[in-house]
Amino acid sequence: MNALLYVLVALTWGSSFFFAKIGLDGLAPQQVATVRTVLGAVTLVVVLLVTRRRWPREPRVWGHLLVVAVFLNAVPSSLMAWAEQTVPSGLASIYNATTPIMTLLALAVLVPSERLSRRQVGGIVLGIVGVLVLVGPWDVLGDPEVLASVPGQVALLGMTASYGIGLAWLRRFGVGGGSDPTTVATVQLTLAAVLMLLVAPVVATGAVQLDWRIVGAMVALGAVGTGLAYAWNTRLVGAWGAGRASTVTYLTPVVGVALGVLVLGEPLRWNEPVGGLVVLAGIALASGLLGGRRRHPAAAAASGAGVAARR
Repeated sequence: MNALLYVLVALTWGSSFFFAKIGLDGLAPQQVATVRTVLGAVTLVVVLLVTRRRWPREPRVWGHLLVVAVFLNAVPSSLMAWAEQTVPSGLASIYNATTPIMTLLALAVLVPSERLSRRQVGGIVLGIVGVLVLVGPWDVLGDPEVLASVPGQVALLGMTASYGIGLAWLRRFGVGGGSDPTTVATVQLTLAAVLMLLVAPVVATGAVQLDWRIVGAMVALGAVGTGLAYAWNTRLVGAWGAGRASTVTYLTPVVGVALGVLVLGEPLRWNEPVGGLVVLAGIALASGLLGGRRRHPAAAAASGAGVAARR
């Protein structure tokens, strides 16, 4: 059963960028971001009610989760949808793998006790090299299409940086320490949904063109990818531990690239999978998976960041 959940989480989160790309065929970027967040929040609220979990009562928890909702949901989902107007979904899924690197950097700033070791610094540097390979600066000036995608690629780095800040904030303030992860995620997504609905009349404007394909993609992205998958992952972490469960981070880019190339017919430059592998190698080095040494707490948090940050 746990192996099945692992596969489901990998497929669901790996396909998030694919479904967002389809959603953009009939919705504006901010509409995609708002709909997915609202559907995810509603789904988790239902899970919370069915399982009879209690909402946190401490104002401090709600205050900190409001900050987390901004950085783990509202900002990154908006940047992701905007970026995918020009960036292929497969490439976007590869960029998402930089989340653990960003989390290590954010932890070093927000959590003074989490000092970076030489191994972690080496992993971060290797990850930065991987990002440079992903961008392919040798193609930027010679290919107008690649040049046009650079702002979107920068936005995707902003997305993962936002994830890193949100995760570091959770660790810095120990938010929701007395609540289970599903409850914390429900509060977080609910607050994000409220925020995005408040600004929707101003930023989520534009014509809406719906068909079964777009509706299905948004339900999959919101209710399943942003909602149910978190509950599945929570159960998986409980059964396997955070370290083992976090290895799903290494599979999601594979799923994302495969769907983009095989279903959407997106082009794949040689440097994109190569850069993705270099990024993953950097994550493995920083988290202690290479070399077999015991992992530092910050590295352990970063290695699971790709899991915790999902949507």
